[in-house]
Amino acid sequence: MRRLVDELASLEDRLRDGGGARGIARQHAGGKLTARERIARLNDPGALFVEIGLLVAHDRYEGQAPAAGVVTGLVRVEGRPAVVVANDATVKAGAWWPETIAKILRAQEIAMRNRVAIVYLVDSAGVNLPYQDGIFPGQYGAARIFHYNSLMRRRLRVPQIAAVMGPCIAGGAYLPALSDVIIMVENTSFMGLGGPNLVKGATGHAIDAESLGGAALHTKVSGVAHYRAANDTECIAMIRARFRDLPAGPRIHGTPPSRPMEQLYDLMPSDHRLPYPSPELLECLLDGGGWVEFQPEYAPEMLCAEARLNGRAVGVLANRRGFLKAGGKPRIGGIIYQETARKAAYFVEAMERLGKPLLYVQDVSGFMVGADSEAAGIIRAGAEMVETMACATVPKIVLTVNHASGAGYYAMAGQGFDPHFTFSWPTARIGVMEGDSAVQAVHGTELQKYQAAGEAPPAELEARMAATRADYERWLDAKYAAARGHCDAVIDPLATRRVLDAAFEMACWHGHREHLAVELMGGEA
Repeated sequence: MRRLVDELASLEDRLRDGGGARGIARQHAGGKLTARERIARLNDPGALFVEIGLLVAHDRYEGQAPAAGVVTGLVRVEGRPAVVVANDATVKAGAWWPETIAKILRAQEIAMRNRVAIVYLVDSAGVNLPYQDGIFPGQYGAARIFHYNSLMRRRLRVPQIAAVMGPCIAGGAYLPALSDVIIMVENTSFMGLGGPNLVKGATGHAIDAESLGGAALHTKVSGVAHYRAANDTECIAMIRARFRDLPAGPRIHGTPPSRPMEQLYDLMPSDHRLPYPSPELLECLLDGGGWVEFQPEYAPEMLCAEARLNGRAVGVLANRRGFLKAGGKPRIGGIIYQETARKAAYFVEAMERLGKPLLYVQDVSGFMVGADSEAAGIIRAGAEMVETMACATVPKIVLTVNHASGAGYYAMAGQGFDPHFTFSWPTARIGVMEGDSAVQAVHGTELQKYQAAGEAPPAELEARMAATRADYERWLDAKYAAARGHCDAVIDPLATRRVLDAAFEMACWHGHREHLAVELMGGEA
């Protein structure tokens, strides 16, 4: 027995070396940790790493595929059991062998059967082309990985976190794309259906990897990735932070906001058309200690964040105001563009899978109009946002702080979509449009005739325009909306945190009682 154990230990040590000292040195020279170093930092200090499939393929390919180029196993992250899949880029640049597929599928099956989160640490050059016949086709080929991805997302609600920490090429890009969260690392990660060489051969277009599929492109322009890390260490820390935000059943102890709530009075401008800092507003309401913004550089006019409100984990959607930039293009805060709608829809779906209630902080003027928006599919994107919000089963609470206009009011969980509660500040303005816009809609044609003729509008038309403005000012008043039941209450901003806490407690109570009942019966949710 001792001899056999010694032989096994010697073999395992050799396999854990992966591509050997030279491969490890290349990884470090590129500013990257190895797969095993990444797992060691992901795993809780002192927790056992139970490796699955270390010996797979050890006696094939003349010893050139230690562990089939992928490390899989069981870890504990922030006290939670999880499954990890990490490409070993020291072994043929992390390329997939036929047995690599089998190991990834086995790891996914463990996560699905036990309903635990799975983390993918992606660093792979793609399919090992000489062995493609054992990788690409078949019922248990690479497509099965994406099938399992989809089942975990849509049916089982098993959390999937993907960190692209190196190349992620061709069909392999669908593994992170079908995960709940994608983190990319600056300057070392690449994600694309084809690399620069393939793009040049197929289209004749010469382009570098960073411009084609780097972290900046996918977090700022394409919106494919959700978070960007400066290096591997920060990336692992971000994954651990995600685990802290996963639903944990009972609430943790809340912390006071990082800004005094009294600042809310001064944050809101006296003129409703002027901008204000939405993040600072949220910092007056949400628990201190920081909250994680989702895709902060993509469609920044919609602020999506995972946060806590008096210890309760919530997802927040808030409209930013003012003039912004995204991907070098100017954006108008409070407007929903097609990218805004798709970002919001994805975020709501993610919160639905996690079972986190949603807080909509409304200050929306409507959807973007014009030829460019219509050609880009704004109607379809808006429908996705509305449908996702309408079908979400988690509690939804609306706080209207300023504008709630047009179809944007609907998409931000307007009252017709049955949010659990709707609250307004005295500054709230709920209506199809503002008075000036209504004047143009109602009297614009008549007004243009006088302008074209170089004549001043007659007094009678001026009076009718003034009456329209006055009507809209009255209809847009928060007290007018509350008088007709269009919100549950108009509240003092200083009472907002307490009111929202009480409302969420009521809205989430049924799920909390179910959780307690399952615990008492010794079953599983």
